[in-house]
Amino acid sequence: MPLSHDHIRTTVETYLARHPHEREQLGGLLDALDRSGDDIASRSTFTGHVTCGAIVVDPLGRVLHVLHLASGKVLAPGGHTEPSDESLAAAALRELHEETGIPPQAVTPWPDYETVPFDIDTHDVDAHQGKGEPGHQHFDLRFLFRLHIADEPPVVLQEEEVGGIEWRPVDKVTSPSLREKLLKLPLQAEPESANASALIYNDRGEYLLHLRDYFPGQIWEPGMWSLLGGGREFQDATLEHTVRRELAEEAGLDLADLTPFGTEYATNDDGATVPIAIYAGRWNGDPRELHLTEGVMLAWFAPDALHRLRITDTTRDLVRRHAASLPTMPIGTEPEEERLASPHGTVPNIIGVHLYLERPDGTVLLGLRHPNSAFAPSTWHALAGHCEQENAIACLIREAREEAGLHIDRKDVELVHVVHHIGKPSHPPRMGLFFRARVWSGEPELREPDKCTQWKFWDPTALPDDLVPYTRLAIAKIQNGELYSETGWPA
Repeated sequence: MPLSHDHIRTTVETYLARHPHEREQLGGLLDALDRSGDDIASRSTFTGHVTCGAIVVDPLGRVLHVLHLASGKVLAPGGHTEPSDESLAAAALRELHEETGIPPQAVTPWPDYETVPFDIDTHDVDAHQGKGEPGHQHFDLRFLFRLHIADEPPVVLQEEEVGGIEWRPVDKVTSPSLREKLLKLPLQAEPESANASALIYNDRGEYLLHLRDYFPGQIWEPGMWSLLGGGREFQDATLEHTVRRELAEEAGLDLADLTPFGTEYATNDDGATVPIAIYAGRWNGDPRELHLTEGVMLAWFAPDALHRLRITDTTRDLVRRHAASLPTMPIGTEPEEERLASPHGTVPNIIGVHLYLERPDGTVLLGLRHPNSAFAPSTWHALAGHCEQENAIACLIREAREEAGLHIDRKDVELVHVVHHIGKPSHPPRMGLFFRARVWSGEPELREPDKCTQWKFWDPTALPDDLVPYTRLAIAKIQNGELYSETGWPA
């Protein structure tokens, strides 16, 4: 479920990756997360539980506050989570609507804070004898939103809990930690301009690419294969609206489902960095039947054919990362038409290098992947990376240094397992090499918090439930001294 213990932990660790100096002051929250038997999302867990708040900023830069009758305090809207909440941010939006009547459609997440809290506050709550509630702590995860309608919205107060509302300037925000963070934002400016693109794929594992017109100096990336998409315009309430509008305008395409895949960054002709929100969607149509209004043509391409195209490295890597993120289908569950015969000729295999780091006490190192990761988001995995123009051990040494600050010498590395795995038969096969480092220096640290939010040593007999399946298999085989395994291949 979205509000699982692991989901909340991942959210908190992602926040702390941005604010590492707050780790000590959030010690109570971290201790509660370490108590795996507690339901930290439940309001009846009186060792401390999570609440969610909505920080809403209007076009004038003012911040919404409500008078909470129970405490007599003027605070941001917010409250307890409910089992029906699909995410922590959704819980904040629900509380905003219940307490003030402001609908979720009237606000939009602040860029780069769609799933990450803007602030986390812990505070004591007095005992309530009438409800039989002892004193306890609230761990308040506050999400930042912008009111995107010009007129002040009509307010319908939750009269039994809220006595009124007030729009306060930032310097009058009641919470000191929140006020400090808000003062660092350009609240009266428009949100950072951004682009949105669509990563469209079909059931054959191919990706829809758009060949741009060759007009150097007039358009971005002239004559190159790219994704459909474009820049946000004033009428777009969200970046999903942007990408849907661009698909309709450029190709007359309307997809039923589009899901956020991540954010990429590109450099325009002026040298400025432009954020691009990527939305993924499945479509099985014929691009020749679309009415293309911009560019030369649309066509399907398999990920292993991209090297033949004039395409940016970022787009090529994006497609390959998405292909790698598609779920592996268990053996025997593929439709009969997809159970392909062994291919004739050579098929390139993607090489992944993994670090098996085992302490003297037998525990092994795993990292919790970022919620926005293209592959296995919010899931534990070995420290790993793809081979670039380098040998496998050089890749291992580089990835260990770049991701975790660990220093390993070539002479201290040994191959301990190889797993040959694949998703659907149409997906590129992968060879996962697991290397043991007998000796290393340094302690794991978060060098790339946009990719990994936590490092932890785990007992091999008590590995986390949300672990990449082939990593779990490889660890078990290493423990048994087995050098090779396979997974995902049709019988």
